[in-house]
Amino acid sequence: MKLIQRISNSRLARPGIIISFVSIFAVIGPVVVVSAGFWDAISHLQKEPEFFWSSSHILVYTGVSMTGLAAVTGLILILKKSVHGSLKTGIKLVIAGSIIQAISGFGDSLSHEVFGIDGLISWSHQPLEFGLVLASLGGFLIIKNREHTKLGVFLPFSIIAFLFFTIWLLFNLVIIFGHTIQCIPVYEIFSSGCAIL
Repeated sequence: MKLIQRISNSRLARPGIIISFVSIFAVIGPVVVVSAGFWDAISHLQKEPEFFWSSSHILVYTGVSMTGLAAVTGLILILKKSVHGSLKTGIKLVIAGSIIQAISGFGDSLSHEVFGIDGLISWSHQPLEFGLVLASLGGFLIIKNREHTKLGVFLPFSIIAFLFFTIWLLFNLVIIFGHTIQCIPVYEIFSSGCAIL
């Protein structure tokens, strides 16, 4: 009990420090997920064996865990009524994005077991990408709220991350609905997705 009391009274438990942690992990977590996702796509191209504990998958899980940790920590701030306004909205977006990523990740694992290697387009990838968009938007809102503090240094990075995830999701939605471009050379990297559609 004394240890918990010490931690909650320590300087690291102050809302400003915790908010910084939440926002940084909410932005960096999705970047790690997408980077590992590209690595996984390259592994598929090289016909490497697909298994749950591959290096690229472990990195994806690390990114999702970072976002999840940000969400849990943010939820504690909300429950303690330590945040209001755009900070609270940002944290709620991080929480929603984290939940969507976790559910989609589990769904993707099931999909791999049932259908094997999939492509860029799958019933679990696009919700996961939407979760990345929400989490990074939440991280951006938190950082924007704190832009006049040291956290403001991360504002350009959070904007770029949010825009990238949004554009990536839109690109995938265009591929889903734009049947004529599904198997063009650019799409060849994700060619197994052509078979699914």
